[in-house]
Amino acid sequence: MTVEELNPLKNVQKIIKETCKNLNLSESIYKLIKEPDRVIEVNIPVKMDDGSIEVFKGYRSQHNNTLGPTKGGIRFHQGVNLDEVKALSIWMTFKCAIANIPFGGGKGGIIVDPKTLSKGELERLSRGYVEKLYEVLGEDLDIPAPDVNTNAQIIAWMADEYNKLSRENAWGTFTGKPVVLNGSKGRSEATGLGIAIVLKEALKKLNKSLNNSSIAVQGFGNVGSNAALCIENLGGKVVSVAEWHREKGFYAIHDERGLNIEKLISYFNEKGTLLGFAGSSEIKEEEFWSLPVDVLVPAALENSININNVDLIKAKLICEGANGPLTPVADDILKRKGIEVTPDILTNAGGVIVSYFEWVQNLDNYYWNEEHVKEKEEEFLVDAFNNVWSMKEKFNCNMRNAAYMYAIKKLAEAMKYRGWY
Repeated sequence: MTVEELNPLKNVQKIIKETCKNLNLSESIYKLIKEPDRVIEVNIPVKMDDGSIEVFKGYRSQHNNTLGPTKGGIRFHQGVNLDEVKALSIWMTFKCAIANIPFGGGKGGIIVDPKTLSKGELERLSRGYVEKLYEVLGEDLDIPAPDVNTNAQIIAWMADEYNKLSRENAWGTFTGKPVVLNGSKGRSEATGLGIAIVLKEALKKLNKSLNNSSIAVQGFGNVGSNAALCIENLGGKVVSVAEWHREKGFYAIHDERGLNIEKLISYFNEKGTLLGFAGSSEIKEEEFWSLPVDVLVPAALENSININNVDLIKAKLICEGANGPLTPVADDILKRKGIEVTPDILTNAGGVIVSYFEWVQNLDNYYWNEEHVKEKEEEFLVDAFNNVWSMKEKFNCNMRNAAYMYAIKKLAEAMKYRGWY
């Protein structure tokens, strides 16, 4: 029986080591990028509504600033842990390198289930996180953004707290802000749109068209819902969506004719569930993974596709909307089955690309319209996709290996010029 390694840090370190070997890079490169430059652990006291004090543990990982200030989201989740945050910051470094934007990788998180907090408690926690870390954040140092269970409101509280403590109006220190607080138009849907763009480009390379291709999406949060909507707007047909409920667990709905995603988003926001949506039927978890769709988009959390369900998959293409949704064992099995995978560090780079645009707009104090943001996002992503595909053809490898080779080769060259080795 195969035992899976589910620690994301160990998994990404293994890929880094293999990539350095494939590129004939020195051991020094591996040593420089296998761990973050700096990791900070904080304990955040929060006064609860009943007058008691709770202390929440938080982290911030700053991986590598070779190409620019570190950049990455903050997640609020009960499953947050140090190795996860480290791994996510490493992935972000590679993502920025692939996207050709001048950032390194950062990541943060707090161990908390935000659904158990009142709005006031959530605000005090958000501000407390910044109070503990503001001295190592900044427009030219480290730039956080939303991630799992965080949003524009939470980022607005954090940006406000940072500006109070630093006595600046440094709005570029946080991205993913509300548009009215110097956020960028097109930011909230940027990751989802990026997934749709990469999916479309990958299908072209496989001699298929997005028009009327059947798509299944796992996860219907900000990323999954926007990906589904953008895929539909570009001509794809989303036939199934899966979600997670605290009490019910994994569940999914299906409609072979195609779900109306705009109506489904409204229904989900109103009801808090996908079940009962007009024209759809509930299907079991095994049925969802085994759907004979053209494309599967895992857009929830890491390790979603693993040894327990990978053999069920019949999709012809997988586009990783989440970070690390495939375990290495699952990835190897899909490779043997001939199923192409567009890796997370390319597929979900739309969010950090538009975060970069927001940062640029903040520094210039000049703001773009939504059409311009989306046009530039597509331009950056198509360029990134083609660079990775060229590496894939040059080395006759899969897209994941090609993406890592492109990113690490670029980092190695930059670190060489900077005299780091």
